[in-house]
Amino acid sequence: MSLTKATLTNLYTKEKLSCLFNPTEYTVAKTNNWPAKPVVGKDVPKLDFTGGGSRTMTVELMFDVFEEKDADVRKHTDKLSKMTLIDASKKNKKTKKSRPPYVLFEWGENWQFKAAITSLSIRFTLFRQNGVPVRALASVTLTEAVDEADKKGTNPTSYAEPGLKRRMVRPRDTLAGIAYEEYGSSTQWRLIAQANNIDNPLSIEAGQIIAIPRES
Repeated sequence: MSLTKATLTNLYTKEKLSCLFNPTEYTVAKTNNWPAKPVVGKDVPKLDFTGGGSRTMTVELMFDVFEEKDADVRKHTDKLSKMTLIDASKKNKKTKKSRPPYVLFEWGENWQFKAAITSLSIRFTLFRQNGVPVRALASVTLTEAVDEADKKGTNPTSYAEPGLKRRMVRPRDTLAGIAYEEYGSSTQWRLIAQANNIDNPLSIEAGQIIAIPRES
């Protein structure tokens, strides 16, 4: 059985970049802010917690098209670079400013990381005789964009129910598809829509957190 490919999805354009080779490892780091305040007459300062920092994930991705005739590896790395560029078409209505897109890193069914690419370095390591690059290593640093525990769904009160399940919407997810996965019947999508005050079942977006109510 082939391994599920890791993917990066541009959450502005929904364009998905599949890794040609899965990473051999990734590193996830988390920092908290504990500023120190000196205490007169004490050897150890007092630490005050002022908030948590974003998780960061660092991963190295390899792209190789050597076996593809006349292929250029930049057809893949250009998609990755695009995820670091400002998209002028997505201007904020209030500030009138634009920013690069958020991305969604996925690997299998159990690992999703919504983030912004805060560092990208691409190293080309193999070339054809005409100079066209066919292999590249990309070092990517992703910084968590949303605290899922605080992110509001369309019905925040739903999350207060004890033991209520939540899930993040994946690219190409539909309410009917989610209902089939959760309940074994796509017709139960209305149950999810009602619990989250979703009027338009086509309005859900990748990265959105929704409540999964119990079957009545």
